[in-house]
Amino acid sequence: MKLLLVICIVHAIFIPCFSFDVSGMDLPLTLDYYKSTCPTVFDVIRKEMECIVKEDPRNAAIIIRLHFHDCFVQGCDGSVLLDETESLKGEKKASPNINSLKGYKIIDRIKNIIESECPGVVSCADLLTISARDATILVGGPYWDVPVGRKDSKTASYALATTNLPTPDEGLISIIAKFYYQGLSVEDMVALIVGAHTIGMAQCRNFRSRIYGDFRVTTALNPVSATYLARLQEICPESSGEGDRNVTAMDNVTPNLFDNSIYHTLLRGEGLLSSDQAMYTSMFGIQTRRIVSKYAENPVAFFEQFSKSMVKMGNILNSKSLVDGEVRRNCRFVNT
Repeated sequence: MKLLLVICIVHAIFIPCFSFDVSGMDLPLTLDYYKSTCPTVFDVIRKEMECIVKEDPRNAAIIIRLHFHDCFVQGCDGSVLLDETESLKGEKKASPNINSLKGYKIIDRIKNIIESECPGVVSCADLLTISARDATILVGGPYWDVPVGRKDSKTASYALATTNLPTPDEGLISIIAKFYYQGLSVEDMVALIVGAHTIGMAQCRNFRSRIYGDFRVTTALNPVSATYLARLQEICPESSGEGDRNVTAMDNVTPNLFDNSIYHTLLRGEGLLSSDQAMYTSMFGIQTRRIVSKYAENPVAFFEQFSKSMVKMGNILNSKSLVDGEVRRNCRFVNT
């Protein structure tokens, strides 16, 4: 498998990307990286994720989101898992993560089991990537092979966590730019951002501006949508700070099933997050509108693209950790 390091130069909305083949490096990602050192790793993670998702189906969305937030900052290197210390400013308190990103205890739980079987072998970055794949499958989503061999970063970046991650109220052009910066296409963006929201919950503070903003416009004053809007406004009061952490499903039709229902939601103009609905209704969304319609009509095409895009995102590498990274014994702290 060819691995690429992608460097993008961002200028307005034109973002040329230059790819460099790094498949000849000492630490390439391969499907059989742990074949001799920890052959049970995939089975162990799968079995534990089965228990975790059975305990609460929302855990699937939590792990997928945690993987996404890891890969968009320094690459998929486990940096998002690091706790803040006197010498390290972590990513957990960055604005897109604080009070909303979860799943750290889930990764701790799986890591402890892996360490008991294969001490010092499986990186936290790989563990998170495999867990995200298994989480998807366990709620009805597609399967894909997960290349492994990542190393854990010894650093984190609060600054990049603040700037690299798309936000719920962000404009479409800005989100596209952030995906291009990571070497991901518009097709990847619509599959990953919207697709991942077919499961999971959103906090009131992340959809307040939407339901007290253009929700009625995008739904064309549909009476059925008006009933849904009234329910959302009961959950999320208009006053800022009131009910900020109240939650509701991003896909109100099949909230615990990974399917293409969320794309139908956008066609009706009922997208909960402004950033999602913009994929279909933004004046800049000529390409994204076509992709949303395609995934709404063809669930197989959505599943195929989501699988490809998850592998592509998982292959965003931290070049520094490839050279001098480590396998953390505890995902929260750099080895001492």
